Amino acid sequence: MPDLPLPPGSTIGVIGGGQLGRMLSQAASRLGFDVVILDPEENSPAGRVSRGQIVAAYDDPTALTVMGRVCQVVTFEFENVPAASMETLAEGGALVAPGPTALKVAQDRVEEKVFLNTVGAPTVDFHPVDGLDDLLEGLERLGTPALLKTRREGYDGKGQVWIKSPKAAADAWAAVGQRPSILEAKAPFVRELSVIAARGWNGETAVYPLGENIHSGGVLKTTLAPADVGAKTDRRARAIAKAVLEGLDYVGVIGVELFDVPGPSGDRVLLVNEIAPRVHNTGHWTQDGCLCDQFEQHIRAIVGWPLGLTKAHARVEMTNLLGDEIDQWPKLAARPDVRLHLYGKTEARPGRKMAHVNRVRPL
Repeated sequence: MPDLPLPPGSTIGVIGGGQLGRMLSQAASRLGFDVVILDPEENSPAGRVSRGQIVAAYDDPTALTVMGRVCQVVTFEFENVPAASMETLAEGGALVAPGPTALKVAQDRVEEKVFLNTVGAPTVDFHPVDGLDDLLEGLERLGTPALLKTRREGYDGKGQVWIKSPKAAADAWAAVGQRPSILEAKAPFVRELSVIAARGWNGETAVYPLGENIHSGGVLKTTLAPADVGAKTDRRARAIAKAVLEGLDYVGVIGVELFDVPGPSGDRVLLVNEIAPRVHNTGHWTQDGCLCDQFEQHIRAIVGWPLGLTKAHARVEMTNLLGDEIDQWPKLAARPDVRLHLYGKTEARPGRKMAHVNRVRPL
């Protein structure tokens, strides 16, 4: 393990060449670091703003060996990177952050729910599903409607289906490809919140103000931050984030999605929907609402620098631009209250995240 903190001029490896890797690379460059991307797509969005890119599969042993030798620390931009790849890097002597444990937990929705409840972060009730009989048993226990999700992979509404009646169980099981899944009870939430938090190698933590999230078609459309929440809700969200960070012995930035649910005595209860062991779409508002945004914060954490200030200095409405919505860029670029963040993607497929805009207002 290299001596920490890593000095400017060190090289950071990022597995994944999408928009999150791109914004991590840009933040690292501002702090004087070089970045090498590993991604199978040539000329990836992140690769084009970095010192170099290794074009190879995420589990390519030669590519991982090279990355481990040229980089002083290695991180990743999305949670479907094979956990075994991070283990290979660590076993070869590379410094990796976050570690493989966070990936393993986040990649399996059953393991994730079990972990969360173990560290005192409550979730909706759930039932593991490995076959149609399991699904019927879960529906009898949890009732309907209930949400069936594949245990692994799937994001932005993919790999999941609502079941409104036990009669629909067989069709739902076929819809998820008869793959190992999880059945989740419906959460009667009034809104979805999220909290972005970070932890350093020395255990130091930093938590951003909460954001309120609005989805459309299973995809995040807008985040409003700081969210209008009471002091009790804010304290509970911060406690949940810190419990997750410490439970995973985590280093870096993490996103924690929360359901704001009315409690039995009229108070509000926070249930964890899921965790994302990486910088997160709901944290993009920090780029224009905080002195130290989530991308710089992640870099600071993994290289052993002191964590940055998380206090908001502006109110921000972050909106994703999906597919051909990117064609609005000339109009958006002309607005004085808007910061436009383009991802450098060449093909605007329907539903693809192409950019986001931050509308900035005074606190």
